[in-house]
Formats: sequence, structure tokens, C-alpha cells
Amino acid sequence: MVGYPDVTKRYFCAVITVAVLLGGCASNSNGVNDPLEPVNRKIFAFNQMLDNRAALPAATYYKSAVPNGARDGVHNFLSNLTLPVTFANDVLQGQTTQAGIAVCRLSVNTTLGILGIMDPATGMGCPEHDEDFGQTLAVYGVPGGPYLVLPLLGSTVPRDALGKVFVDHYFNPLGYVSYHGKLYVSLGENVLKLVDQRSRHIGVLRGIERTSIDYYAAMRSIYLQRRDSDIHDDEDLTPDATPQ
Repeated sequence: MVGYPDVTKRYFCAVITVAVLLGGCASNSNGVNDPLEPVNRKIFAFNQMLDNRAALPAATYYKSAVPNGARDGVHNFLSNLTLPVTFANDVLQGQTTQAGIAVCRLSVNTTLGILGIMDPATGMGCPEHDEDFGQTLAVYGVPGGPYLVLPLLGSTVPRDALGKVFVDHYFNPLGYVSYHGKLYVSLGENVLKLVDQRSRHIGVLRGIERTSIDYYAAMRSIYLQRRDSDIHDDEDLTPDATPQ
């Protein structure tokens, strides 16, 4: 089954344990729960370096070389793979209407939309929405904990990181198909998701970096605001830029 290797899970547990233990420390001068800010800033700088050397060039080439319609098809296909996660968390949150919409999208787009490459479900009154186990835990009153920046994965909080690693990835339908090379497929899927997401927000991230006095603080604020918006099912307050 495609999933995170045990060493990755142990890494997450160690990092998150330290973060939770430090979560009661004093917030920074802006009142943000970021007791690990010095370490977070170093990891943020490391992620930026990787982004500038790898993710951004790959995303820029992908955007220039692949036609817009094909890129939309890739994005739709990747989004379709996350619908089992969304459905499961809709159910756990008691959101029956949203769960029905997720089923509608999955059934229509997987069949009429040819494995999700096209998105006829939106035109049929089943708009896209996302839910994850971090949001579910928040609905049940579990606090997020201190702000974290993780290598490669970027911004998160302990609650959301644990939900992603230990729960959400088990709903990936590719994990339940028997074939050789699952690890490579999983890595390819994650790389494709990164390139797709990065290519869709090149201009937004450049604009934020160019106009921000403190890029780290700006991206932290964007992430925390967006997660709060997601948890309360509000309109997106900020672009889905996956801040580093």
C-alpha cells in the first residue's frame, strides 16, 4: 500500500512531539503561536532554496511547455484522487450535503470525466471542495498547536501534519491497487502535485515575496488565515499558494 515509510512517520512524531512540548511557550511579539520561529525560519530558507533551484524551474517549464487544457486535465485528475479523503472527512464532520457533493463529483468525473481528467460535475451543481482530517480534528475541538515549517512540506501545525501522515493518505485509491513500483508511483504523484500547484501560483508567490517586508511572516500569516478559513468553510481568504 502506498504510504509514508516508517522512518518518515517516526520523523513526524519526533518533530511534532517537540513542537507540542514547546506549544505552551510564549508567543512571538505579534501574538502568533510560533515558539520554534528561529528553527522555522532556517527550514523556510532551506525550502526556498529548493524551490528556487528545483520546484520553480520545473513549474515554470511545465507551464510554458504544456498547453493550458492539458494542465487543467492533470489538475482535475489529481483533484479527483483526493475526493475519497474529502468524502470521508465530510462524513466524520456530519456534513451530509457536502458528502453527497463529493460522491457526485467522484462518480461523475471518474466516469463521464474520464478518470477525472474533465470536470463535468461542476456544471451539474457539484462544485469542488476539500476536507482533510486536520479540519475534522479542528471541528471536534482539537487545537492546532504551534506553527511549524517542515522540510519539503512547508507550513503546517501538529494537528494537520498528524492528520495528513497518519490518516488522510490511507484514503488514496492508488494505494489499494496491486501493482509493482508503488513507491515510484507515489513519488511521481507527489512530484506532479507539487509541480501542478506551484505552476498555478507562480505570479502570486512572486508578488507576495516582492511586496513583503518579511516574507516568512507573510507566508505564515497566509497559511494560518487560510487554514482558519478552511476549517470554518469560509470563502478563501488567500490564494492556495502552499506557503513554504
